[in-house]
Amino acid sequence: MKVEFAPLNIPLARRLQTAAVLQWVLSFLLLAQVCLGVIVFLIIYNYWFLYIPYLTWLYFDWQTPEQGGRRSDWVRSWTIWRYFKDYFPIHLIKTWDLNPSHNYIFGFHPHGVLVAGAFGNFCTNYSNFKELFPGLTAYLHVLPFWFRCPLFREYLMSSGPVSVSRRSVCHVLSKEGGGNISVIVLGGAEESLDAHPGKFTLFIRQRKGFVKIALTHGAYLVPVFSFGENELFKQVSNPEGSWLRTVQEKLQKIMGFALPLFHARGIFQYNFGLMPYRKPIHTVVGRPIAVHQTLHPTPEQVEELHQTYMEELRKLFEEHKGKYGIPENETLIFR
Repeated sequence: MKVEFAPLNIPLARRLQTAAVLQWVLSFLLLAQVCLGVIVFLIIYNYWFLYIPYLTWLYFDWQTPEQGGRRSDWVRSWTIWRYFKDYFPIHLIKTWDLNPSHNYIFGFHPHGVLVAGAFGNFCTNYSNFKELFPGLTAYLHVLPFWFRCPLFREYLMSSGPVSVSRRSVCHVLSKEGGGNISVIVLGGAEESLDAHPGKFTLFIRQRKGFVKIALTHGAYLVPVFSFGENELFKQVSNPEGSWLRTVQEKLQKIMGFALPLFHARGIFQYNFGLMPYRKPIHTVVGRPIAVHQTLHPTPEQVEELHQTYMEELRKLFEEHKGKYGIPENETLIFR
């Protein structure tokens, strides 16, 4: 295999963009383990004056990820996130005005491998979210697993994510007077195993909990499709029924998160590595679906609203796919 190296005279801005994305990738792949290792090190060498105050505080702070988190505008405004956004680049597109007097659930699709579009648009201050949706605050819901790691949880919460537990979503949507958005990657970890370039398979047919929560709180539903999300990485072939897919699915059920075997480009060459490809991401926010509050929705009401949501999601994809280079014959596959 011929290795294609990056040119030596790369502009400074592109180098900074690469460094920003590398930091982001490594933070999810290694930082949690490093943080856990730091705590173990402090305990083994008996630095009690460091770990006892932190673990005591952690005990009382354990529920914070389910109670709106603890975002920091300072962290969200780090210059590194601007370079992160410009690396791909990431774009947020509005198709409909949202009334800030309502609360909303954004159903984000597809999951991709590392959900770069969701992070770039809803967890940094370099997206044009505030200009497009004034008066609204977005909360990206991620797996509770990430908040169980000491130290790493503080870093993660500082940029805005909160837990994806039912309690956490209900907390966000309970704000009186509206103005909150729960951003939920509905396909979850299972969908990441199908995040192959050119594929549009969404795991949504059995995902109805978000619909019930929307009805209970009267939160409007908004489909969001992030074009380009699946193009950032390549995965080792893992078709349904293969031994690799079987192992991945078993591990996902045990641990709660998936382990896609992905690769893309390197830092100094374009053939192999863990750096995502420089592919543009266009996150398109669709039309809101009005939801009347129903404290005790029936299964029929949940099913009807779920079908409406899937229809609106398909319409959003069909209306915009041609703008972002997707062939006319391609369509969404709901599983």
